[in-house]
Amino acid sequence: MSEHPDLQRRSMLCAAAATVAVLGTAKAANATPILEKTTMPMLPAFESQTTLKPLAFDPAKLSGLSERLIRSHWENNYGGSVKALAVVKKHLTEALANKDTPPYIYNALKREHLLRTGSVVFHEYYFDNLGGSGQAGAPERKVIADAFGSFDTWETEFRRIGAGLGGGSGWVVLGFNTHTRQLENYWLADHAHGPAATLPLLVMDMYEHSYQMDYGAAAAKYIDAFFNNIQWDMVASRIAAVSKA
Repeated sequence: MSEHPDLQRRSMLCAAAATVAVLGTAKAANATPILEKTTMPMLPAFESQTTLKPLAFDPAKLSGLSERLIRSHWENNYGGSVKALAVVKKHLTEALANKDTPPYIYNALKREHLLRTGSVVFHEYYFDNLGGSGQAGAPERKVIADAFGSFDTWETEFRRIGAGLGGGSGWVVLGFNTHTRQLENYWLADHAHGPAATLPLLVMDMYEHSYQMDYGAAAAKYIDAFFNNIQWDMVASRIAAVSKA
């Protein structure tokens, strides 16, 4: 049986980090160190957040999504990525300072950097667009209807993409592409597959951890619950921001 993608990523991170550490500090018995460990000051590009972004709503008051589910998702899945990203950036700083770090080791860390960054960002968008009544206002409905012909057509496609990801992993994103100037729904297979030049307006997590605790394999019921809790005021503020992009 093949290893789960998340376990593969964690394994790669551990292997890469361990290799960097070994190359930088380890000594074989009676041997000269392979590489000298070097340090460099923390650069802005390598800084990382160390605390979780607080939830903007009371998780006990959502409709159809339990407090236990939301807190576990926020603390363990999102929180785990925040912590992992900080570790990856620390190792990247050390690896970059060492001129003898092999490129394949550095790129293994950069791959994990991409995945963990995507996880942190998409989770923050996701939690920020929860906690509402699920009722879109007239301005948001008009913007979406102008792009999709009708609000219902947009919702049908968004839900269908989510249903297709049920039982697996990924994200559904309503986004504004600043290059094509289009509002579109996107299918994302994982944290690393975001559409180019696109600003998220509404994000739905379709990894099983986002619903399994409440709904088991019934992803469609989770999608219903998600729609009942969309914070459309947040979506409206994102639409206003991208109109200036």
